[in-house]
Amino acid sequence: MTSTATLMLGIETTCDETAAAVVERQADGAGRILSNVIRSQIDEHAPYGGVVPEIAARAHVDLLDGIVASAMKEAAVGYAQLGGVAAAAGPGLIGGVIVGLTTAKAIALVHGKPLIAVNHLEAHALTPRLVCPLAFPYCLFLASGGHTQIVAVLGVGNYVRLGTTVDDAIGEAFDKVAKMLGLPYPGGPQVERLAAAGDPHRFAFPRPMMGRKDANFSLSGLKTAVRNEAERAAPLERQDIADLCAGFQAAVLESTADRLTVGLALFQERFGPPRALVAAGGVAANQAIRGALQSVAARAETALIVPPPALCTDNGAMIAWAGLERLALGLVDDMAAMPRARWRLDTDTPTPAQFANTRAQH
Repeated sequence: MTSTATLMLGIETTCDETAAAVVERQADGAGRILSNVIRSQIDEHAPYGGVVPEIAARAHVDLLDGIVASAMKEAAVGYAQLGGVAAAAGPGLIGGVIVGLTTAKAIALVHGKPLIAVNHLEAHALTPRLVCPLAFPYCLFLASGGHTQIVAVLGVGNYVRLGTTVDDAIGEAFDKVAKMLGLPYPGGPQVERLAAAGDPHRFAFPRPMMGRKDANFSLSGLKTAVRNEAERAAPLERQDIADLCAGFQAAVLESTADRLTVGLALFQERFGPPRALVAAGGVAANQAIRGALQSVAARAETALIVPPPALCTDNGAMIAWAGLERLALGLVDDMAAMPRARWRLDTDTPTPAQFANTRAQH
């Protein structure tokens, strides 16, 4: 670490990953991950087929102190060397959010460090700037179990939502389809794996929202169509399940490509050409979806940036990096910062003067 670099401890506890990381921001704005410790709770929740909030909160209480200690040890730094402490303060399961934010407050208070209460969605939005030099503005496709949004990222703290889901998030739909087909938790990767061995043309599934002028998503009707076809084909053989998964995934891919094409056009119309199309969230780890995003970006003549899989899913490094980005602009919080179960990322559309200022943030 150079004398002009800043270190940040980041804590993530919004769902079922207990995570902590130490990240360095150098004087030129480049980032470097010194540690990134993640403990998944999949085994604890698997018997229930989904995340149980009470179990998740208790696990965070049991695990977080040890994970923070491991992150600091792996980074080979002491608390005195930190420039601040960041924690995801929402949105998420409120019990887990309270655990992470309270722990961060305690560390910041004891060691006299600034506290940064990070919006979990903002951390996803800023992650690509940790892994590569990327200037604003760019277009974010955030797809996870809880969120599906197209967002114009205009600057730190300056976001405009261009599209969102009107019902299920993409990751949520994958998990629900997996559950109705009897696949083990977590279901998304199971659907992707079986889809590779299935016939995507066997079942005629709808392509939700195709051709609409807005950039919104809808997955509930497609999910219902899968259930109806599964009931008609029962009892299901393994090939039936693979074909259902393939048809469902193909419908998601086609719908997503259409929605993103519209979203990029809206971005261009309102803010000019994006510097890149960025994908974040656990769904971005799906290789078929990555392929669809690559095609959309190529047609829009922009770059596609997808952070490594470990940085797409929930992790402490993205929280630390968002903390560093905010700290560099003097955006810190006090001990009254509140945990939030809901916390919108987007703001109202900026004025031309505000947008011109965000272009100067690199």
